[in-house]
Amino acid sequence: MPKLKSSDTSWGRDAEWYDDLLGKPGTYQEEVVLPNLTRVLALQQGYRVIDVACGQGYFARTFAAAGAEVLGVDASPSLIKIARESGGGPRYEVAPAEELPVPDGSFDVAAIVLAIQNIEPAGAAIAEAARAVGPGGRVVLVMNHPAFRIPKHSDWEWSGDGKVQYRRADRYLSELHEKIQTHPGSDPDRYTHSFHRPLQFYFKALAKAGLSVGRLEEWTSNRKSQPGPRAEAENRARAEFPLFLMIEARRDG
Repeated sequence: MPKLKSSDTSWGRDAEWYDDLLGKPGTYQEEVVLPNLTRVLALQQGYRVIDVACGQGYFARTFAAAGAEVLGVDASPSLIKIARESGGGPRYEVAPAEELPVPDGSFDVAAIVLAIQNIEPAGAAIAEAARAVGPGGRVVLVMNHPAFRIPKHSDWEWSGDGKVQYRRADRYLSELHEKIQTHPGSDPDRYTHSFHRPLQFYFKALAKAGLSVGRLEEWTSNRKSQPGPRAEAENRARAEFPLFLMIEARRDG
């Protein structure tokens, strides 16, 4: 796998487009990830939270609104600029996920939300998140589900009789690196990088960082098909194959 810098895998080159995307209603971030993440974190007044690879601060602002003291960190100056201009309470710093500009044990929670699949080296980012939280602190990862959403190697398909929709995956255990267009159709030459890693990668990286997994959840799509001959099969498939994976781990000691 080629060595990349954090700037190579950032969404910063498309900061304004990405910010506009998350501002639209009905996104998975708004409808699926945010309510589930809010429930899992159960933030209270005074909790110290670091949002690693925070982008334009979409989740950091929600953490702050719950009463947490929030630092958002991202490698992209353009995304951090948007985050700062959006206000909402958090502080922000420009830094890569593998080099967090914070003292050891200075946070209660480190969240890496929908970003770990765009981070290389991911193991170093997880180790830094573990360093940032004190003993008993939590590291929470939310990612595209690595068993069912494998960049360019998974898709929805239909049985020969057209009655069953299923998820096809032609790779899983191999670690993969793919270039992904950031907004297909409008500018095919603009892309970021996405990394597929199997579940065992994350569990090994968490254990190596001195973290013990205490909770794992799989979150499905909220969308429903319009009435039609395939609607029932499509809705059943959505309910069976989760889009997102959440792993919560605590720092030992």
